[in-house]
Amino acid sequence: MDRVQQARLILKDLGLPASQQNEISALTLLALCGVGPKDPWRSAKREARTVTKGVMSFMQEIYGKTYAPNTRETVRRQVLHQFVQARIVDYNPFELDLPTNSPRAHYAIAKDALTAIRKFDTPEWAAAAKRFVKKYNSLSDLYERRRERPLVPVRLPGGRTLDLSPGQHNEVQRAVIEHFAPRFAPGAKLLYLGDTAKKNLFLDTAGLAALGVPITDHDKLPDVVLYDERRRWLFLIEVVTSHGPMSPKRVFELEKMLEGSPAGCVYVSAFPDMAEFRRHTREIAWETEVWIAELPDHMIHYNGDKFFGPRKR
Repeated sequence: MDRVQQARLILKDLGLPASQQNEISALTLLALCGVGPKDPWRSAKREARTVTKGVMSFMQEIYGKTYAPNTRETVRRQVLHQFVQARIVDYNPFELDLPTNSPRAHYAIAKDALTAIRKFDTPEWAAAAKRFVKKYNSLSDLYERRRERPLVPVRLPGGRTLDLSPGQHNEVQRAVIEHFAPRFAPGAKLLYLGDTAKKNLFLDTAGLAALGVPITDHDKLPDVVLYDERRRWLFLIEVVTSHGPMSPKRVFELEKMLEGSPAGCVYVSAFPDMAEFRRHTREIAWETEVWIAELPDHMIHYNGDKFFGPRKR
């Protein structure tokens, strides 16, 4: 196992989230410890390192990893900030009164983390890592607890309430159920509702099967699926915050999956606001619909010889 792989294992054992167990995080840890490819972990040391001339230069000179200059912000915001929160790194420990924008701003491996890390690859490592996590807690667990606290309640038409994990994506999903459905799919039945933390939060397997929707492919469904029995319309709604809208590729995939369904399929891209909609205008497939949560009374239809309804097959 090379030093980068070992550094990733160290970060995992010290309780860092999965997003801080990647290569750039591992190289950052190696730079902060001053450990080269041939250096033993017991030689790790506590030194002040700036982001560019300290951490990123070490990556390039010692490990031959060259990153673009704008990667500096990624290292700072997506690696070092989390290292500080996890208590494995100290910010400006050698000049505590430095202003935030000082060119001398620096980071250093924390003393307790250094004590543990020097024991890596020895019989004492497992116990040292456990002591560190017990003292400072796992950042991964802390993030999980924070994500579980402020749940987003969604009231379904029948009165049942579901709790979605927090975040803008699920806020828009709630708006789809509480504002889109009563306006544009009144009386429609919820068949599927995903969640950013739990993909199949609500899944009506019998209802989907009756409409010829392959149950084994429910992980390929869009975020929200509604069925209007009176019109026999199946609303397939993709919520767009970080992921894309109903693009031609996405519609093609869904059409293939639903080719055995007798329902007319209505493809909807739901956006939180006009700003997010503008970012994706060129990606949206023709003969699909757009709904914007901040303008709940209106619908945008993308071309076609009709206004609002199932897409032609």
